[in-house]
Amino acid sequence: MSDNLSIWQWSEDERPRERLRDLGPQALTNAELLAILIGSGRPGISAVDLMKKVLTDCQDNLNTLGKMSINQLTQYDGIGPAKAITILAACELGKRRAMDKVKEDPIIDSSAKVYEYMHNVMKDFDHEEAWVMLLKQNFKLIKAERLSYGGLSETMVDIRLLMRTAILNNATVIAFCHNHPSGSIRPSRADDLLTTNIKKACEVMHIHLLDHVIVTDGQYYSYRDMGKL
Repeated sequence: MSDNLSIWQWSEDERPRERLRDLGPQALTNAELLAILIGSGRPGISAVDLMKKVLTDCQDNLNTLGKMSINQLTQYDGIGPAKAITILAACELGKRRAMDKVKEDPIIDSSAKVYEYMHNVMKDFDHEEAWVMLLKQNFKLIKAERLSYGGLSETMVDIRLLMRTAILNNATVIAFCHNHPSGSIRPSRADDLLTTNIKKACEVMHIHLLDHVIVTDGQYYSYRDMGKL
C-alpha cells in the first residue's frame, strides 16, 4: 500500500473502521484503533502510519503513551490539541476499565493485591503521592484515599490524619502505599522511619497494618514480604 494514499483511498477491507466492523476490535492493531479515534493523518501520511510513529517513539507501550502530555503529542505533525485530547481520553478510559476489573474482587489481603489496585491508580504519576487503603476486618476494601501529594516524609504524611481517616471510616486494617516515579523500588531511610512510626501508631489504635507497599510501574516493594513489619 502506497504511503502517499489517504486512508480513504485504501481498499475498504483495509480501512480500520471497516475492519473493526467486519472482524471486531480484537483484529486491529493498537495503531489502527488509535487511527479510528483521530480520524485523519496529514498530507503524505495516513492516520495509521502517524499513530505507528507515535507508538514507535513510545516503544509500542500504551502505558507510556498514556503518560504523554497534550504538549508532547502536539509536537507530531498531524496531531493538534483535539486529537491529543482524544488519545489521552482513550488511555484514561482504558485505565478506568482496568480499575473496574480490580474492583470486582475488592478483597485486599496480600502485597500483590495492594500493588494491583494501587498500580492502576499511580502508574501515570510523575510525582510522589502517599495513599492509604482502608479495609474491613475481612480485608474487604472500604476505599483508598490520598494522604499527601508531591513528596514523602514524616512531615508530609501526617500520621494523626492517617489514623483519624481510618477511625472515621471504621477501618480495622490499613495498607499504606506510596510511589517512586524514578522506578526504583529501594526504600529510603525516610521510608523506613515512616513505616516504623505508622506501625507504632497502628499498635496504639489497635489497627492492623497489612503492609507498606512502594509502587513503581512494573514492580513493587513490600515491607511485609521482606519481613520488615
